[in-house]
Amino acid sequence: MAKAEHGGRPAEALGATAVGAVQARVRLARLGLWLIAAILAVRQVAVVLSTPDGERLTDLETWVGPDGVLHVKGSLYDSTQFTGTPFGGLVLKPLTRAAEQALGWGWTFGTLLLVVALGLVAARALPQPVSRRTSLLAAPVAISLLMLSLPVRNTLYLGQTSIMPVLLVLLGCFAVRGERTSGVLIGVAAALQPTLLLFTPLLWFTGRRRAALSTGASFAGCTVLAAVAMPHDSYTYWVHHLAGVGLGGRADDLGNQSLHGALLRLGLTGSLEIALFLLIGAAVAVLALRRAVRYAHDGQLLLAVAITGCAAIVVSPTAWQHQLLWVLLAVVGQVGRRASDRYVWPIAIVLVMTLPARMMVPDKALFHPLRADLVLLAALATAAVVPFLSRTSPYWQTPIPTQYADPAPSRFRRVPLVSFLRRVITRPNLLFELLLIRVTYYAYAQIRLAAAGGSNSAGRVTAEENGEEIHSIERALHIDIEHWANHAVVKVDWLRDFFDFYYTSFHFGVPLAILAVLYWRRPVDYRWARTAIGFATVFALIGFWLYPLAPPRLMPGLGIIDTVHGPQDFSKPDYGTLTELTNQYAAMPSLHFGWSLWCGLVIVILAPRWLKPLGLLHPLFTVTSIVATGNHWVLDAAGGAMVVGAGFAMTYLFQGPRARTVTARAEKDAVSSGARGPVKDRTPS
Repeated sequence: MAKAEHGGRPAEALGATAVGAVQARVRLARLGLWLIAAILAVRQVAVVLSTPDGERLTDLETWVGPDGVLHVKGSLYDSTQFTGTPFGGLVLKPLTRAAEQALGWGWTFGTLLLVVALGLVAARALPQPVSRRTSLLAAPVAISLLMLSLPVRNTLYLGQTSIMPVLLVLLGCFAVRGERTSGVLIGVAAALQPTLLLFTPLLWFTGRRRAALSTGASFAGCTVLAAVAMPHDSYTYWVHHLAGVGLGGRADDLGNQSLHGALLRLGLTGSLEIALFLLIGAAVAVLALRRAVRYAHDGQLLLAVAITGCAAIVVSPTAWQHQLLWVLLAVVGQVGRRASDRYVWPIAIVLVMTLPARMMVPDKALFHPLRADLVLLAALATAAVVPFLSRTSPYWQTPIPTQYADPAPSRFRRVPLVSFLRRVITRPNLLFELLLIRVTYYAYAQIRLAAAGGSNSAGRVTAEENGEEIHSIERALHIDIEHWANHAVVKVDWLRDFFDFYYTSFHFGVPLAILAVLYWRRPVDYRWARTAIGFATVFALIGFWLYPLAPPRLMPGLGIIDTVHGPQDFSKPDYGTLTELTNQYAAMPSLHFGWSLWCGLVIVILAPRWLKPLGLLHPLFTVTSIVATGNHWVLDAAGGAMVVGAGFAMTYLFQGPRARTVTARAEKDAVSSGARGPVKDRTPS
């Protein structure tokens, strides 16, 4: 055995086996990712082609249909529906000879092939060095993200040409040899989208001067060619419409995510708006180009391209949804010194580019400017604000490692089930937590509404039958106190007002306040508490879906007075003041009581001794308010307690016992080392 070890053969065999296992897992993951990309592609094509004629490829049919602007002898811009350059119209005119239906199929599959090509080029352009695993998985991931992105989906649905300029620029920067050829491709892209001329100074200041000159010459040649072929249209586009301003929809429409559109939405008009647009746009362009040149010299040319493309979005007079793909390319930038922060920027970009703004930002007046200009703000951040890491930074390859709490012994052998989900000591990234809370709440609201079939009338019969069942069980258990409690509170005005206020005001405020305090003061316990309430909410959603239940206030004949929403007209299929906002039949389990019980348990476990009674009062007041106002049955509160218990149990099962905070250990170490005074939590932020 010693000889065998000395010879190294068993070790070599073991190493080869391990390497082979890793390679097999990578191949399996790659196959799975390619399968996902294929499914997404098929789904996008199916959505487009299954849409009735007249509702799909609307922009394309406007251009090349029987009465399309590319068919008629008049101007391309008579109807302002064609927003492309005259050169774009010149390129598209030959397509009018194809049959409309064949053009729809051919255009859709052609656009799909362009998206695939774009993903392949972007995957090859990743900043070096990259691991073999990354190089193998990058292409299917890139194509999947492109298929999910709103610009690509919008392009496929409308029949737009916005994929082509992005692909031409990437081909010119990464795929072709020779600076002249590279410049020709980028110049043609600029002829289709004029603000892409910003790539000319990028090429010049990164040492590719022949490519820069070729870009300018190609743009000029294409523009002159279009002017010779269509002089009236060229004059209309470049002079009358000032390079496309005013074409398409209204410039202040939410779909226009340029700086010009944002200023108009803020109420600025006239010469003041034009001056601000030119001043801010010039500053953003200069700053973005300086940053892009720096990152290009650093070996991150794809990031430099993304920064320049985002600047083109900002300075463009109009930047519609299908033209915003440049922002997604910014996902390649690395942000943050800590390993735990590395995923925040790419996740934020992916969410912004794949989800509608209404999912990302609450529908409150305070947030309306943010909601209206979310993609523009992402482009501005990419172009001028976000401090992307340089490849020369010591944190590029070796970020600050994540700190973990010491493992706590558990009572069960298989706990935790997931060993890599150890307790993290460091405070989580605030941006990611806010995104997580917002997206989770939006999904919670949508699932809760869908559980009733999209409206209250869809699930009314089942919900009332389940309400009768719950009422019968409570009568058998002698706990049917809803009618008595409701009428007792209604007779006392101040008590009614108090419980109405408590029901409507404390449901979200108290859990968010507790999470905020834990985030700032007790990061380890924040992760534990957040995970528990997350599991509890998921279990509650399952309950809403499987068991729609009418609350006492919506049970005809029961005589419950709805103290919060006012009298209900039970003769209508949909009734109540909130029927269009939420599922009125999501009563079992009660998340009002469940979240309040979660708050109480967290306070009792973590708060100082003098605050622990508050942990008992909040669930007590909550259960009283939900029953007295007629919004829940007593058994709903029992269901809420069950999902909270299940949430804490699942947290324990996956992550093990709650890790103690580092505060006590830090104080003990400080005392033993002779430090004076109490030591605060030294958890890095």
